[in-house]
Amino acid sequence: MKHIETLYQSIGGEFLTNPSLISNKLSKLKAFVFDWDGVFNNAEKNESGSSNFNEADSMGTNLLRFSHYTTNNTLPIAAIISGEKNNQSFFFTTREHFHSCYFKIPNKIEALNHLCTDKNIQPEEVCYFFDDVLDLSIAQKCGLRIMINRKAGVLFKEYVRKNNLADYITANDGSSYGVREACELVMGIAGNFDECIKMRTNYDETYKTYISLRNKQETKFYTLTETGIKTAKI
Repeated sequence: MKHIETLYQSIGGEFLTNPSLISNKLSKLKAFVFDWDGVFNNAEKNESGSSNFNEADSMGTNLLRFSHYTTNNTLPIAAIISGEKNNQSFFFTTREHFHSCYFKIPNKIEALNHLCTDKNIQPEEVCYFFDDVLDLSIAQKCGLRIMINRKAGVLFKEYVRKNNLADYITANDGSSYGVREACELVMGIAGNFDECIKMRTNYDETYKTYISLRNKQETKFYTLTETGIKTAKI
């Protein structure tokens, strides 16, 4: 565990919670939830109002889910919660077979509450990857919080530190594979990174079973309506 801590601190990662305590939090997790803008990208929008992702981060989320599967023998819940509508997030979550994709929900805690009710889990069983102010209502509640860095947010990061709203702040930002850094960190603390890489490299029976189960998962989309959060057609 000390090796992991030293390694990530050497690249500029910041532990606000001791890695041994993060390990305890990991043992309770059932879900990985990601913000989109500023997490998988630099938050810039294209002409359609969407923002992209990269394959390195995508692989990170897949390895993270596989890591959880090898430890718990069950698929973790995977979801995106965004305050905006992002066509690329729809493509990503469908291709990667996430369980849920929430969009156009400005008060994000409503989406988390819906997810927890829908999947029969508790907020402390959720690991949340986030980057900005709209995410703090969820960060207040989740069991494990990983903030994707933005060097310009000096006062914001100080606010997060003072109010105990993150357990780790990445060295890399959303445009520099911060998600991949965070996913590998969680796997490293879980203690099965090398094992998972070997199984994925060899495409062994454990990975084949995992990917078969993962690919059977149909993504459901939700948005906010006048009567609350409802399913949406994409």
